[in-house]
Amino acid sequence: MIPYGRQDISEADLAAVREVLTSDFITQGPEIAAFEADLARYCNVKHGVAMNSATSALHVAYMALGLGQGDLLWTSPNTFVATSNAALYCGADVDFIDIDPDTYNMCLDRLEEKLVEADKAGRLPKVVVPVHFAGQSCDMQRLGALRERYGFAVVEDASHAVGGRYRDAPVGNCAHSDITIFSFHPVKIITTAEGGMAMTNDDELAARMQMLRTHGITRDPARMQGESDGPWYYQQTMLGYNYRITDMQAALGRSQLTRLDSYIDARHTRRETYDRALAELPLKLPHQAEYQRSGLHLYPVLVGDDAPMDRAAAFDRLRELGIGVNVLYIPVYLQPWYRDLGFAHGHCPNAEDYYSRMLTLPMYATLSEADQDVVIDRLHQVFG
Repeated sequence: MIPYGRQDISEADLAAVREVLTSDFITQGPEIAAFEADLARYCNVKHGVAMNSATSALHVAYMALGLGQGDLLWTSPNTFVATSNAALYCGADVDFIDIDPDTYNMCLDRLEEKLVEADKAGRLPKVVVPVHFAGQSCDMQRLGALRERYGFAVVEDASHAVGGRYRDAPVGNCAHSDITIFSFHPVKIITTAEGGMAMTNDDELAARMQMLRTHGITRDPARMQGESDGPWYYQQTMLGYNYRITDMQAALGRSQLTRLDSYIDARHTRRETYDRALAELPLKLPHQAEYQRSGLHLYPVLVGDDAPMDRAAAFDRLRELGIGVNVLYIPVYLQPWYRDLGFAHGHCPNAEDYYSRMLTLPMYATLSEADQDVVIDRLHQVFG
């Protein structure tokens, strides 16, 4: 089976992890800060705060922004459940903005309409979370202008987009947002096995996130209540979590980061091949907005009305033929938990249409030309 995504672990990666395993620190050591600094430098942003998952990073980001009981967070339905679940952890309410039918990201026309309605009703969101689906950045300049007008905070869920660029600047520089979140799950662009990082230019947000990921504890005398008892002393001044990443994972991430640009280039080469080879099939191929260069975590296609079979039949047939297609994502609000909150079919028609027709094809940096040729051949068998 040719999978839809796959990690690439090199000898250099193994050597980096071995070095940590034979050092004094396999967790809570220097590799974590080094990884944070390396990625912050790459993104041209002041701070990176590494954690054990992107879900943890989302939760901590929302908490650092003060999201809580009675507050409202808006996001895209075309995402993994963690994007909105983390807001529920905070006691907030959530809602979903329908997607653009070309980029599959949050539709900013619909967002603007809904903000006008919410402003009149006196119920504006405290946080808006655009999701850079498949690695393609939302139009953050336009979203940033809405942020300034309506006063909400912005957290970019860039779990798919590390290494991507927006208006010739790196995704993650937070030029139009408060915080950006990356994921290092194995099927993402670089991996730490499991892991995530929150990027920000705000010193106070960074300090809060650093404390929240470590039980709410600080060793900084400037953040303590009263005097320190000595160099061994620490204080818990907020209720936090154990969301730390290990030095082993951070070492793997640092090693992977040295190949990030080559990974992105390889993914674009695969995209160009798909674009040429699949152009005549009854499939809608992924649109690439001119203002960005995608991280290309995914290559999603939509099965056309004129295709010889529907998405479900095509999924089964391609799996039978050894092609590990996948379906990402089921609109979050259609999950039973969210239906119990009052959501129902029809809330975001574009997202539901997209879900009913989409397949994501194998896309990873080490996908060989021979394997990609097999994928293309099988697609022609099914849809030709």
